[in-house]
Amino acid sequence: MGRVWKLAEVNEHSTQDSCWMVLHGKVYDITSFVRKHPGGRSILLKNAGRDASKAFDSVHPVEILEEYLRPDQVLGTIEPNDDARDAEAREHTDATVAPDATSSHELPPLESMLSISEIEKYAMQRLSPKAISYYVSATDDQITKAANGEIYRSILLRPRVFIDCTQYSLQTTLIGNPVGLPIFVSPAAMARLAHASGEAGIASACSSFRALQMISKNASMSPGDIVRAGPAATFAWQLYVLKDLAVTERTLAQIRRIPQIKFIVLTLDAPFPGKREADERFKMAEVRGGAPPQAWGTEAGLTWRKTLEWLRRHTSLPIVLKGVQTHEDAYAATMFPAVKGIILSNHGGRALDTANTPIQVLLEIRKFCPQVLEKLDVLVDGGIRRGTDVVKALALGARGVGIGRAALYGLSVGGEEGVKRVLKILADETETAMRLLGVKTVSELGPRHINTSALASTLFDGPSGLDEIERQLRPKL
Repeated sequence: MGRVWKLAEVNEHSTQDSCWMVLHGKVYDITSFVRKHPGGRSILLKNAGRDASKAFDSVHPVEILEEYLRPDQVLGTIEPNDDARDAEAREHTDATVAPDATSSHELPPLESMLSISEIEKYAMQRLSPKAISYYVSATDDQITKAANGEIYRSILLRPRVFIDCTQYSLQTTLIGNPVGLPIFVSPAAMARLAHASGEAGIASACSSFRALQMISKNASMSPGDIVRAGPAATFAWQLYVLKDLAVTERTLAQIRRIPQIKFIVLTLDAPFPGKREADERFKMAEVRGGAPPQAWGTEAGLTWRKTLEWLRRHTSLPIVLKGVQTHEDAYAATMFPAVKGIILSNHGGRALDTANTPIQVLLEIRKFCPQVLEKLDVLVDGGIRRGTDVVKALALGARGVGIGRAALYGLSVGGEEGVKRVLKILADETETAMRLLGVKTVSELGPRHINTSALASTLFDGPSGLDEIERQLRPKL
């Protein structure tokens, strides 16, 4: 059990050179972590020598302590009732975090919000400046972020008539899991910046639709708490491979104990951070406040065989690769049996600006290696704002489409109910588009329902490169 400490003893360790903290009744020595904390020294030192549970819980799941602190850094427990006397610290919340509404703006009823764009408009009135800089920012000139959505306008729909459309269904399967919608919530970090319910609010909303939620590695709540909030939802876990492999392996060990998580989403589209200028401005302020300069903790040396073999040793769950941005990589993914799906994504325009949009990659796959669509579940992430966007992606062969920012915007304007509103808007619009096309189920959607000729000149027109992929990877398998 370790030693029982008095709060007065903990109070003596409140400097950079000796920094202790009480979190959920346990006393931690975090001195070695102070200079490494991504959020800067100042917030840690502000809570040093006291009970920081309230401030900690607003941005982190408690399980993160197991990942980043060694067992010898747990010094013991706090004397019973001593933490209660530290009421001032327990009531403290970081001013940059906005678990509830951050604005006094009055919002209209959720049911009067009729589109994702309208919900985004109100979200901008509610979110803190820090949240806006984090959620909205994209790389460089934000060309790819804008193109992700704009490209859908160049795809025309081809409705058929004299088809009975009184019955319809949005049900489908994603990576072998039955779901109520072909729309899923993509990994979206730090949801408690939008609302106190955080990722649990998203999970509960997904549960109402039997939808899929991919839990971010950088979630502000523990995966256990998130899945308990969504008993009828389906869950996946986003994985970043960190430079410290031992930390990543401890995370995978935690995930193995959560049966509700059905597959692993290995994120590959951000081996290094893009230049997100709005976000960088806040980081500059944090550096001035004592934060270290940004140090990217993601492993940049991942390779097909080495990484997938390592991951297979630590999980038996299906693997989905997120961040595929060319048809060549989509084809390569089919060569590894552990990979059951891919997500066409450019990290929401937050990685490499002027990269292809997911729809262009999907069209490339259809042009150069359509067999990928038979071998893997191909999902699309980025730019979805209308039900017609959903239908167009599905008609091109995607199994499902993801929303990230839209879910966070819904969370900010109404918590769980706001996310439900986002999903309801998209579900209703998708249903309407399908019925007007003359389609009863999502599986009936196909290329005959769309005209993509306006995009032909935007597609890669070089050699397929598949022979080179075979030469590079097949001998190693």
